[in-house]
Amino acid sequence: MKVTVLVGGVGGARFLLGVQHLLGLGRFASHGGPSSSGLETPEHELTAVVNVGDDAWMFGVRICPDLDTCMYTLGGGIDPERGWGHRDETWHAKEELAAYGVQPDWFGLGDRDLATHLVRTQMLRAGYPLSQVTEALCDRWQPGARLLPVTDDRSETHVVVTDPDGERRAIHFQEWWVRYRAQIHTHSFAFVGSDKATAAPGVLDAIAGADVVLLAPSNPVVSIGTILAVPGIRGALRSTAAPVIGYSPIVAGKPLRGMADECLRVIGVESSSQGVGEHFGARTGTGILDGWLIDQGDTADIDGVQVQQAPLLMTDPAATAEMVRAGIRLAGVTL
Repeated sequence: MKVTVLVGGVGGARFLLGVQHLLGLGRFASHGGPSSSGLETPEHELTAVVNVGDDAWMFGVRICPDLDTCMYTLGGGIDPERGWGHRDETWHAKEELAAYGVQPDWFGLGDRDLATHLVRTQMLRAGYPLSQVTEALCDRWQPGARLLPVTDDRSETHVVVTDPDGERRAIHFQEWWVRYRAQIHTHSFAFVGSDKATAAPGVLDAIAGADVVLLAPSNPVVSIGTILAVPGIRGALRSTAAPVIGYSPIVAGKPLRGMADECLRVIGVESSSQGVGEHFGARTGTGILDGWLIDQGDTADIDGVQVQQAPLLMTDPAATAEMVRAGIRLAGVTL
């Protein structure tokens, strides 16, 4: 079976672990580890199309938070308490940068994590596209899945805000998210460069050739939404022969994690499984969904979309695997 997942953030990375657990890939492979390529078994293949809207230049290096979170999580290198960044991290470079007064002082890089960014930056400046850089970085981590940035081009999320000085301006998503924790007067989101971007090599083929396409319960605005902003992605989802199944990021009326409720408020979408499902819409209309998984405590009725309830708390890979199983059953696909 070929499974393609649109994914972003910590929750999305944990969702991928559940897919691997169900399919017996990566660290969950029956032979005790990933295949020699780190990508697949003869029976199953997992491809993740990953958000790059959070990517930014900081301290002279290129940071790709969602790609790295997926890579570290699947490769066994994630910090288990924070859910992002490198495990066993130290912060000497951050302390030295602060001592020099280098800005931004609200964003810190761990020493181990910095090594990843240095390798990425060196390769990008040598002319390699992000997709090839990501493949090279994954050679070190062997994540047991093919991780594809949605685009090799610039497609960054910026946020139009009124800052503490009363000025209306656009800031990078990282500043809005990390510095202000989304607690600032916010007007809109802008996906800078996305209109000129193209899908990275392999992305459209992964959607077209899948047996099932899953939308992870990632932030619908600044994770899934930024993926959909890249020209060609929405059309690929609408034209693929594979069923497209989405997972609600809302459980008992609240986001599983992060600040999805604030993002939804900005774009005028109700923070509920009903609201998010309607936001994505049905493929029988102008949307992208065939099926929509919601938590067993929630309700939704979306024209043209099969809705099913299931436990959606990702407490561990085994529980998440059952979420994935429910989505595959809803798709009518046999494992």
